[in-house]
Amino acid sequence: MTRDHVAINRDVWNADAENWIAGGERLWKAETPVWGSWSVSDESLKLIPEDLTGKDAIELGCGTGYVSGWMARRGARVTAIDVSANQLATARRLAHEHGADITFIEGNAEATGLEDSSFDFAISEYGAAIWCPPEAWLREAWRLLRSGGTLVFLGNHPLVLLCSPESGAPCDTTLHRPYRGMWGADWTEVEFEPSGVCFNLTISGWMELFAAIGFAVKGYHEVFAPDSVTDTRAFVPAEWAKKYPVEQVWRLEKVG
Repeated sequence: MTRDHVAINRDVWNADAENWIAGGERLWKAETPVWGSWSVSDESLKLIPEDLTGKDAIELGCGTGYVSGWMARRGARVTAIDVSANQLATARRLAHEHGADITFIEGNAEATGLEDSSFDFAISEYGAAIWCPPEAWLREAWRLLRSGGTLVFLGNHPLVLLCSPESGAPCDTTLHRPYRGMWGADWTEVEFEPSGVCFNLTISGWMELFAAIGFAVKGYHEVFAPDSVTDTRAFVPAEWAKKYPVEQVWRLEKVG
């Protein structure tokens, strides 16, 4: 991948930010967190600790900031970074409306400029987790965490990418690209709703990278769509997502 993914993705999210305002408003009001494209209950995933009192937490690629809002509600001192000024405008407005004291930074989650070992907990839900190269943003997350700190992230399952036509049409049950050597996909010039550049790895690729950086895997979860849904979200039909994992959650601990 040689294209300027940071600039591409910044432009995509600035242009599309208004389409995420309503969802951000709804999720800021949620009594308990729900996760991913299919709003899976936190009861099954538990991505955020129940009590973050006195902890320093960071969201990497915060979008409209609702995950940061949930962490602040649980007692954390929260910092949130995003590359899109327009997304951050919504996040700042909603934080103000909900009385959440969150430090928002406009910047690249691959190079935050924040101090080493500043945080106890880091999270990314469809932020840096898919829009930044894993080698770059994971090393930055490791640098930011204190020893023994936790990183949790949720993004597309590799199988979604394998089953997604290169035209950008909804995923199906055909393998459209090789698993070996997977890096992600460039959706900027596809036939159906061009978007940005996303990243992913094979399962073994993720695990090898974690070990090389200095993360220990503490948990892994494959996420399916709830039985009750019937629509298509993020180009994934519900019937597909009920049979095959649509998202993955990694829970990591900084070693050393």
